[in-house]
Amino acid sequence: MKRTLLLILLCCFLNQAYAQELNARVQLLAPTVSNLNPATLQMLQDAMRSFLNNNRWSTETYLPQERIECNFVITITAWDGNSGYQAEAQIQSSRPVFGSSYNSTMLNLSDRDFNFTYTEGQPLDFSEQTFLNNLSSTLAFYAFTIVGLDKDSFSALAGTPSFARAQQVMNVAQTSGNAGWKAADGLRNRYWLNENLLNNNYLPLREFIYSYHLQGLDRLAQDQNTAARNLYKSLTDLSGLDKQRLGAYFPNIFFSGKSDEFANIFSGLNAAQKRSALDLLARIDPANAGKYEAVK
Repeated sequence: MKRTLLLILLCCFLNQAYAQELNARVQLLAPTVSNLNPATLQMLQDAMRSFLNNNRWSTETYLPQERIECNFVITITAWDGNSGYQAEAQIQSSRPVFGSSYNSTMLNLSDRDFNFTYTEGQPLDFSEQTFLNNLSSTLAFYAFTIVGLDKDSFSALAGTPSFARAQQVMNVAQTSGNAGWKAADGLRNRYWLNENLLNNNYLPLREFIYSYHLQGLDRLAQDQNTAARNLYKSLTDLSGLDKQRLGAYFPNIFFSGKSDEFANIFSGLNAAQKRSALDLLARIDPANAGKYEAVK
C-alpha cells in the first residue's frame, strides 16, 4: 500500500516537473455578434486553452520554464445560431533571449479563415491521421508550427519534423472542404505557410533564424562584440535568399514581426556595419524600409 502511494506521489511530481511544450493564452472575443451565451464562450475558450497546453506536440520533454509562450486571440465574426462560427485569429509566439527579460517574436500572423463548428460541452479531440473537426485541426497545425519555429531558433533546421507533422494535419484537413488548407484558397493561408517552411528555397531564412537568435541575440548579454559580429554575418548570409521569393507568405510575416527588433538590434552595430546591415534589410524587406532608414 505504501509503495503504491509512493508511486502515485512520484507520478504527480513528475507531471508537475515536466510539462508540455506550450504555454498558450487564449482569448475568445465576439464584439459584433449578439445572442452568444457568455458561458458557452468561456467554456470554448477554456477548451481551446486546455487543448493547446495539455497535448504533446513533440517527442521531447520540456521543463515548465521551457514552455513556449504563445497567444491566440480569436474574434468570432458570425454565428449561425447553432454550432457554426466564422472567426479570425491573431496568433503570436515568442522565445526568451538568454541573459535578459526580453522575448523575441517568432510568429505573428492573422488567420482570416479560422472557421469552425462547436457544440457546448464538446470535447476537442484530435488525430493526425483522421480529420475530426476544423477547430482541433487548425489549433494543432499552429501548435506544430510554433514548436517548429522555436526549435529552428535553437538548432539549425531542427523544426523540420514539426513542420512535417503540421503538413500531415494540413493534408488530412484538405478533405474537409474548409477554407485555408489548400493552395487555391488564397496566397496567405495555412497551406502557403507550411509550403514555405518546408520549401528548400527558404532554407537560408530558416538558417538565419538559428544564427540570428542563438549565435547573436543569445550572446549579447555575455559578449556584445562577438554577438554583433555574428548578427552582422547572419544577415549578410541571408542575402543569398532569392529576391523573387521574398514576397511569399512566410518571409512576409517573419519580417513584419521582426522589423522593429531588427531596427533596434542592428542600429547598435558600428557605423559601417550598421549602414551595410540596414541597407541590406531595406532591400530584403522593402515594406519596412522606412524603419531601417530612420535609424541610420
